[in-house]
Amino acid sequence: QRAALAHAASLGIGTVHECAGPDISSEDDLTGLLRLSAEEPGPRVIGYWAEQDVDKARELGAVGAAGDLFVDGSLGSHTACLHQPYADAGHTGTAHLDAAAVAAHVVACTEAGLQAGFHAIGDAAVSAVVEGVRAAADKIGLARVRAARHRIEHAEMLTPETVTAFAELGLTASVQPAFDALWGGEDGMYARRLGAERARTLNPFAALLRAGVPLAFGSDSPVTSLDPWGTVRAAAFHRTPEHRVSVRAAFTAHTRGGWRAIGRDDAGVLVPGVPADYAVWRTGELVVQAPDDRVARWSTDPRSGTPGLPDLTPGRDLPLCLRTVVGGRTVFVRPGE
Repeated sequence: QRAALAHAASLGIGTVHECAGPDISSEDDLTGLLRLSAEEPGPRVIGYWAEQDVDKARELGAVGAAGDLFVDGSLGSHTACLHQPYADAGHTGTAHLDAAAVAAHVVACTEAGLQAGFHAIGDAAVSAVVEGVRAAADKIGLARVRAARHRIEHAEMLTPETVTAFAELGLTASVQPAFDALWGGEDGMYARRLGAERARTLNPFAALLRAGVPLAFGSDSPVTSLDPWGTVRAAAFHRTPEHRVSVRAAFTAHTRGGWRAIGRDDAGVLVPGVPADYAVWRTGELVVQAPDDRVARWSTDPRSGTPGLPDLTPGRDLPLCLRTVVGGRTVFVRPGE
């Protein structure tokens, strides 16, 4: 755990969300990590516990009964739950929770003042979550459900209807752009599992942003590596062009987005009065990059006042972290700098 946090600090990461649970780790693992983060200099740890037990989550120091609370499995193992069968298998995957279970959990968490969250990848799994959260809102009120900022991990297979529902219900999409970089494209795993047409609909980051859905970018490490700038690049240069977002929007989703996902609107920016978390980077030219070149051209005009960010064009070197500061305390300095 100490080595993992030190590695995160070396990459300019000041806060990590640990999605723990009985199916993937242990209670001691989570409490030990939270204790280590509290007692030693390094990145903060925000803990989640994936069990339908709000008392247990609170007892362990988690901010939510969420994270890898599985509604389905994964596309790679043919266990993500789909509406239509896999292209390379004669079934629709596996469902672990239905809409009724989702609704009960959302109600319990909302009333306890905790976040609820679910692992949902396939379109049928996402639909079950939306149906369940909507049922919870009907029972205890939409305003209360929205205020709790419940979150969905992965949310890879979305439809226009589920995107709209995310916005209406105030759900945060906690997503991993590196999945598309790793598995997207015409010859990628997504296309093999789903066929090219369905594969092209996955990870629609631009549609989520247009709908006003809060986005929080992450890695799902160790599924994909901790790589903040690589994550921003993957979103800005999505393998399906219509799903691309600007580098600025991706940067925001990987900074403020993570804080907003835990209910903090006052962090993830460099202004007086907020937590002094920042990193110093060695990088090349600062530019403005957006999917629409007309936007990029206007944004680089001095009249726009748009600040630049590193050029993340594929093939260029990513920024190198020289120093990481968390809460005003330096937690990493690159040797020789």
